[in-house]
Amino acid sequence: MLRELVGIFMKNSAPAELDEFYAIRPECQDDVAKTRFKPRAGKTLSARRWNMAFSEDGHLDIAKVLRRIQRGGVHPSIKGEVWEFLLGCFDPNSTFNERNQLRQQRREQYYKWKAECQKMVPIIGSGKIIKAPIITDDGQTIQDSPNSDSRDINGSMSTATLDSSLDHGGNLNDAVLNKKVIQWKLTLHQIGLDVVRTDRALVFYESEINQAKLWDVLAIYAWVDNEIGYCQGMNDVCSPMVILLENEADAFWCFEHVMRRLRENFRSSTSSIGVQSQLKTLSEIIEVVDPKLHQHLEDLDGGEYLFAFRMLMVLFRREFSFVDALYLWELMWAMEYNPNIFSLYERPSAATNKGVEPKLNDKLLKQCGKFERNNLKTGHTEQRSTLAVFLVASVLETKNKRLLKEAKGLDDVVKILGDITRNLDAKKACKEALKIHVCVCVCGCVCVHLQLCVHLILELSPDLG
Repeated sequence: MLRELVGIFMKNSAPAELDEFYAIRPECQDDVAKTRFKPRAGKTLSARRWNMAFSEDGHLDIAKVLRRIQRGGVHPSIKGEVWEFLLGCFDPNSTFNERNQLRQQRREQYYKWKAECQKMVPIIGSGKIIKAPIITDDGQTIQDSPNSDSRDINGSMSTATLDSSLDHGGNLNDAVLNKKVIQWKLTLHQIGLDVVRTDRALVFYESEINQAKLWDVLAIYAWVDNEIGYCQGMNDVCSPMVILLENEADAFWCFEHVMRRLRENFRSSTSSIGVQSQLKTLSEIIEVVDPKLHQHLEDLDGGEYLFAFRMLMVLFRREFSFVDALYLWELMWAMEYNPNIFSLYERPSAATNKGVEPKLNDKLLKQCGKFERNNLKTGHTEQRSTLAVFLVASVLETKNKRLLKEAKGLDDVVKILGDITRNLDAKKACKEALKIHVCVCVCGCVCVHLQLCVHLILELSPDLG
């Protein structure tokens, strides 16, 4: 009886609870998609359940946490700290003290990078952002820049002030340094223009201080990872971290760990785009599970699946409401979780020297998410075969009949897929993605109909429902 009453209370209070954490500006209420996710008693990972999952010295029962997240997501009050574990920022086998020390080290490193960036562009950390170019393509200062009314935003920095960690162990000569600085400064106004367009419906971003926090994190990331730099779409990925984690340095490191997964998506050249390998995998998956649809898309010159570009680049941020996108992300990260993720990130050289990823025994296998567990059981561990690719495949399958009947060209494909924007059910989409994943892993190119795989799906993933 008590459980039922708690369930009714949580159900009735859920919308107001979400409004409290992700308040919508009054004038935007009618334009925002309806949120499907609601915290549910007995399913959603609550603050109480989260705290109970830690031992006295801080070891986390990650298997128990993953089960709860995959059942009903994470309560808004603890999303940020839970995400830090899902993304591999912290080891669940570490203690409270060990994590506090690591967090402090990371904060110091971040603020060291931030200080270096401030020497080049003093507006960083001022609570303001840059929205107009501050230098020309050849590095000359634009004197009448609208941003120059407060301070000399260009500043100056000698080679000696650069920390060696920024070039990953190498030494930068003046020519290389100057090129890096110019390239970085050229992106700052683009970051600013994207920031002011990011999640504009949220009350959180009415504050210029909060916009500046997002801009600072993205600007500093672009400096540290100068090989990739900044690309449009990173703002959509970073925004939730800035909202969920109050400390700017913590938000940066959470975003940095997400980018370890997505980084290659943003790598592009004149002849290729970074997400191309995932699009190729998507094509192969649809060819396996739905050859008729695949052939139809081929006939429409859509065989490269470029219509799915945005979904993969920013992890469905535009296809779901803000709250539902966060719910989808944590479902995906829980399902993809591997207990070795922290050691692989923090001690990659050790894994490389051994030549193989640390072996998983039965106990560690139980600490994997459903998707990763199926990968390991079947030996299907290609990096490009992420859950996101199977999610896109599940979306295409839900629109199979309409695509075959109505799509006469790629514009029709885009329109049909656009009609589902913000009307998707995150949990249902993940379930369907897992079914397709098991089918592909087990049956390879032999399986045509998903129904043939039901017994295999139930055997490998008995807790799918």
